[in-house]
Amino acid sequence: MKIIMTGHRGLIGSFLKRRLEGEGHKIVLAIDKIEDNKVDELEDLKIDDKVDIFIHCAALCKINNIVDDPLKGFGNVEDIQTVFEFCRKNKISKIIYFSSSRVLNKEKNAYTAGKIYGEEMCKAYKDCYGIDYLILRPSTVYGPIRDRTNRLMNIFINNALDNKDLIIFGDPESKTLDFTYVEDFVDGVMLAINGEWNKEYNISGNEEVRVIDLARFIIREAGSESDIVVRDREVAQPQRVKVDISEIEKLGYKPKVNLWRGVRRNVEFLRGVR
Repeated sequence: MKIIMTGHRGLIGSFLKRRLEGEGHKIVLAIDKIEDNKVDELEDLKIDDKVDIFIHCAALCKINNIVDDPLKGFGNVEDIQTVFEFCRKNKISKIIYFSSSRVLNKEKNAYTAGKIYGEEMCKAYKDCYGIDYLILRPSTVYGPIRDRTNRLMNIFINNALDNKDLIIFGDPESKTLDFTYVEDFVDGVMLAINGEWNKEYNISGNEEVRVIDLARFIIREAGSESDIVVRDREVAQPQRVKVDISEIEKLGYKPKVNLWRGVRRNVEFLRGVR
């Protein structure tokens, strides 16, 4: 297949691009702000060759940053509009949209609102213009990479390696997350591509874990002297995350890397690149 991607230098995008190319697919255009390419550059771009799928990975995904500055969330929405119009004008018949498992929680903010908007745009462009879609909802994906987004997993590990505090926002006895190792997530993406389209798929490691247990494990694995510090819960952030992955399981999805093995890989990777 011939594919256009955004966000190919991020955590998910980089592993997915490698997998697609390894299976013989061709990435004919890749856009990422890390390479000084922006999604809005698609507005005036015309393509001559037939493209089979557009994969939209790019987004600002730090919810606390968007809560502090909602305009950053509106930037995600503008990118979504640009991508869908590009697909319509260039007759790209399939789009994969990366939403978020956070849309399933009751807590709402400018980030989740933008993701919900993107999901509705998938359905609108299907009904109006016949563009098939996959809505994929990742849940706290992590993996061995220099994570420029600086997600929680990397913050915890880097802080532990530096003997700095690991901070938990909310009740440490009940705050949970459902983590997903990046290679497992990519497995789910590939199954979805070859499965039924015009559907939503939640993809997680299917392991709801208390954040305090993760913090303690990382401190032990890093041989760290870090302390765990508890602070008030963050605005509009869920305190318990458990994702229903039954739809993607119907396609044969089964996570291979449990959290503790994945964390060990991350600790060793980040220790090695310091």
